[in-house]
This record gives sequence, structure tokens and C-alpha cells, in this order.
Amino acid sequence: MRTCIGCRARVARGELIRLVVAGDEIVPDVASRLPGRGAYLHPSLACLEQALRRKAFLRALRLPAALPAGRVAEYLAAAPGRADGPR
Repeated sequence: MRTCIGCRARVARGELIRLVVAGDEIVPDVASRLPGRGAYLHPSLACLEQALRRKAFLRALRLPAALPAGRVAEYLAAAPGRADGPR
């Protein structure tokens, strides 16, 4: 069980995507193999917007300052049928 940093719902790990810091941005870790602290998010733009508004990435990833999450938004927008669907 993991908690989505956007909507705060607890669900099975397989229903969420893992996000990590790579370089100077937040990226999706679809294979769950990248090193570092991870945060989990529903594959939904609504949850991404909530996480950004609540500044959840700073707390979950223990960041000193905000990093861009553009690659996460691109991934969610490109995933067919996942970005706009219900959680």
C-alpha cells in the first residue's frame, strides 16, 4: 500500500507511478528501478495538480527547493486513457 501525494488516497502500489529526482527535475520511474527517494502519484493530471498546489513534492522527496515536474506532466498527457480518467 502506498499513498498518492496528490489526493492522499491509500491504494496498491501497482495503481500509482513512482516519481524520483533525476538531475534537476522530477521524473516518472515507471519501472521502479531508479535510485533515490520515491514519491507515488495516481496517473492523473488532477492528482498532479493537487500535488503541485499542496507542494507535496517538497515534503515527499525531501527537497530544499521546488523542482520542475514537466516530464511528469508530459508522461501523464501522453499515456492513453490514463491522464484524464478517474483515480
